[in-house]
Amino acid sequence: MPQNEHIELHRKRYGQRLDHEERKRKKEAREPHERAHKARMLTGIKAKLYNKKRHNEKIQMKKTIKMHEEKKTKKRNKEEVPEGAVPAYLLDREGQTRAKVLSNMIKQKRKEKAGKWDVPLPKVRGQGENEVFKVIRTGKRKTKAWKRMVTKVTYVGEGFTRKPPKYERFIRPMALRFKKAHVTHPELKATFCLPLIGVKKNPSSPMYTSLGVITKGTIIEVNVSELGMVTQGGKVVWGKYAQVTNNPENDGCINAVLLV
Repeated sequence: MPQNEHIELHRKRYGQRLDHEERKRKKEAREPHERAHKARMLTGIKAKLYNKKRHNEKIQMKKTIKMHEEKKTKKRNKEEVPEGAVPAYLLDREGQTRAKVLSNMIKQKRKEKAGKWDVPLPKVRGQGENEVFKVIRTGKRKTKAWKRMVTKVTYVGEGFTRKPPKYERFIRPMALRFKKAHVTHPELKATFCLPLIGVKKNPSSPMYTSLGVITKGTIIEVNVSELGMVTQGGKVVWGKYAQVTNNPENDGCINAVLLV
């Protein structure tokens, strides 16, 4: 094994932190501030080189943005002069070029994507950590309250094994672990009790997604093989996404609408 792949190997073996995505997002959000601070602090030749580099990057960015914003319009090109004799009625007409349309194609793709992932509940109330987690104080050291009990419905997967209680940070109670959901097909107007495959996205936090917390508005993946759904190519669809439409911890069941 090459010497420099120890990070990848560690990730494969042990995975990443539960808040990895959130930390990554925050780091990206901090980047402009760090850049600005660096630009203010640098002096001399280093400042000149850094500012020149940033200047080139900004020019490239503006060019790209302009290219994407171009519409299908005719532009005048003064340099383009027709060769040979020109009829009298064309004398005052200048050369024209048609702008290459990138924006229309991109807009179309965005619309298709938006339509494809349109969900029944586009806006849901965010769930704070004080709602989802309950602080657990155990052992001798009552001051160190690092354990949390999840108070919402969760999904943990088939081959899930708990960590030893000493090292388990997030406790997911057995009574709140669900394996099935009542999924309504919006076109058939029928409801089916389908097994869960996983939690795709919890809109409140990436940490909830990795823990498998299911709240109102969460996108879950369900096994639809028994419905007999097929693709255009004739293959049987095994898993499909659905959005949770109720508060499962209050109702004792998961109600969801299939995203078709």
